Amino acid sequence: MAARGSCVSRQRQVLFLFLLGGLCLAGSELGRYSVTEETERGSFVANLAKDLGLGVEALAAKRTRVISDDNKQHLFLDSHTGDLLTSEKLDREKLCGPTEPCMLYFQILMDSPFQIYRAELRILDINDHSPIFQYKKMILKIPENTAVGTTFRLERAQDSDGGRNGIQNYTISPNTFFHITIRNSDEGMIYPELVLDKALDWEEQPEFSLTLTALDGGSPSRSGTATVHILVLDINDNAPQFPQELYEIQAPENSPIGLVVIKVTGEDVDSGANAEISYSFFDASEDVRATFQINPFSGEITLKALLDYEFIKSYKLNVQAVDGGGLSARCTVLVRVLDVNDNAPELIMSSLVNEVVENSPETVLAVFRINDRDSGENGKMVCHIQENLPFLLKPSVDNFYILMTGGALDRESRAEYNITITVSDLGTPRLTTQHTITVQVSDINDNAPAFNQTSYTLFIRENNSPALHIGTISATDSDSGSNAHITYSLLPTQDLQMTLTSLVSINADNGQLFAIKALDYEALQAFEFHVGATDRGSPELSSQALVRVVVLDDNDNAPFVLYPMQNSSAPYTELLPRTAEPGYLVTKVVAVDRDSGQNAWLSFQLLKATEPGLFSVWAHNGEVRTTRLLSERDVPKHRLVLLVKDNGDPPRSASVTLQVLLVDGFSQPYLPLPDLAHNPTQGEEDVLTLYLVIALASVSSLFLVSVLLFVGVRLCRRARAASLGGCSVPEGHFPGHLVDVSGTGTLSQNYQYEVCLMGGSSGTSDFKFLKPIYPEVHAYSSQDNSDGNPTF
Repeated sequence: MAARGSCVSRQRQVLFLFLLGGLCLAGSELGRYSVTEETERGSFVANLAKDLGLGVEALAAKRTRVISDDNKQHLFLDSHTGDLLTSEKLDREKLCGPTEPCMLYFQILMDSPFQIYRAELRILDINDHSPIFQYKKMILKIPENTAVGTTFRLERAQDSDGGRNGIQNYTISPNTFFHITIRNSDEGMIYPELVLDKALDWEEQPEFSLTLTALDGGSPSRSGTATVHILVLDINDNAPQFPQELYEIQAPENSPIGLVVIKVTGEDVDSGANAEISYSFFDASEDVRATFQINPFSGEITLKALLDYEFIKSYKLNVQAVDGGGLSARCTVLVRVLDVNDNAPELIMSSLVNEVVENSPETVLAVFRINDRDSGENGKMVCHIQENLPFLLKPSVDNFYILMTGGALDRESRAEYNITITVSDLGTPRLTTQHTITVQVSDINDNAPAFNQTSYTLFIRENNSPALHIGTISATDSDSGSNAHITYSLLPTQDLQMTLTSLVSINADNGQLFAIKALDYEALQAFEFHVGATDRGSPELSSQALVRVVVLDDNDNAPFVLYPMQNSSAPYTELLPRTAEPGYLVTKVVAVDRDSGQNAWLSFQLLKATEPGLFSVWAHNGEVRTTRLLSERDVPKHRLVLLVKDNGDPPRSASVTLQVLLVDGFSQPYLPLPDLAHNPTQGEEDVLTLYLVIALASVSSLFLVSVLLFVGVRLCRRARAASLGGCSVPEGHFPGHLVDVSGTGTLSQNYQYEVCLMGGSSGTSDFKFLKPIYPEVHAYSSQDNSDGNPTF
């Protein structure tokens, strides 16, 4: 128990002041308090709020708490009143044993800022234990020749109380031979001695039976008794002797049970029974008797229990040797326990925070203390955490440490940390304790949604069904929870002639895009808009992406014939001179298709003809040409039916009917025009405009020539007019072939004029002049351009 007291006193160390990381941590003495043992739980000790000069609210705000040195919660702080109260009944004898005064040391810890106050609590003893003799009967053998005044030390009584409540006096029952004197031991305790007052006579009285009473100093006083049985022995004038009075030995605390610690041997010069020595412990404490045993015949002292340096550091064994005549001798064996590194360091957590908000500045996560029950190098400790973690471990006073963040954390980089605190001592071998703390990093809305691509191109075929799903726009947010919940929306745009909401809609939850209505490629080929992605954080963050919707063409338009016009009641008539060579260009069918791509690729086919072998049509450009020379047997009028078909799937088509009139020596009037169309490949709109101007001039010229022709026709011979159905015109006025205005045939690409003579049996002829056919300005050529769409 004395060793335990020295352990407690060892813990009373000088407090240090550390200034670490901007945290001011101070350790100071608060005061000394006292409480009587065995008081009920919740007994008042002190008012800390008053002693610290703080209000009750301030104590609660600073998270004030009480920690004892022995890691047991003997006291607790009432946060409502600021009172320091006992948390259990305190037994002074259990806590301190015989040590007096009985002191408990504890600390007051406060946060914001972090502070430590050292304090002491004295446990006041009450007289709750009576003196007890270990042996209720003591046998004392006294030779009859013992001199008067000889003293005999008796076994002292044990009293768990201390101070005045401990044993203060011994008495013995009245007799004429003995009295009791009190002696003080070198350990500060008293023990009784029996003093012989009168010479003994074995023949007169061979034995005595006396009552020894031990009295404590309590009020009222308590007592304990034992019987002292005195045997008067016949003369034995030599007592045993030990070679030395004090033996000092060392034993490691990991010594096995049964180990012989030491062997003590006494000598007696007597003979016979008076020289037979027996060994025993004398005045041994409970700890000694529980740990050691002595062989009464050999004097060997062996271990009967394991040694523990942290509990008791040394033992004092009083050994008594008694010979057969009752004479005795005593020696002392001092056993010093050697410390071995058999205790791993301890880590006591005082406060812990398991969650920290990302982007927060330096934050205290844990406050803890480390302790090692070993001594020397075995009790020295080092503490560290893993490297490459954004955390700091800072030492404080009294082996306290603070774990805190080294700076702002990023949840998107790492959302959880497992911090392992490792405490190692410096003993051999080293012992290590580890404690793992899991820290969660909570999210804030610091990341905007990010689209998988900056722009999207979606394709949809025209004439789609309404509410058709055309694609999905997807964005991700590296935040979590509501900060990562994304809502999609259409952003307004000024590029579309119609409102965006009439074309597409978007599912706000998953980004799916739908076409509101059927689209028409011929009205709208493509359109663009922006889609926004917004999270539900505070504040909200958003991003946008460009979406281009391309409408794919469907073959929903049949070819439309621009020339010859098919809306008149009578088929259009073309003039063909009988002198035309094979391959002569009779006319050119011009058609367009509002579709695009291969849906607008047109091909021409001759379905019907009055003379099937006389005409042919070029499939790609619609040119109708002669295939052979004309003869007198060919009929003057021919009817041709042509089919114009696109390349769609399924294909669409239109038909056109042509009337061809054979004439002798007559063709389109010779109209010398400026050399404007030497480049047959040019189909630009500026050339088309020029053609319109030339066409207007040609119409005016043709009108004047027609008037002259009218006069000439009236002068023709009637017989020739009847047989030919026309008039004879001097061949010198017109060439034998048609004038090729465009350089590629007898007809220009865009305009054609029809002149014919009508004859009858009456012998009169009329000159019929047909007005020029004006094509629409947006007409296209049937030749294919470079982008695959037909132009005319």
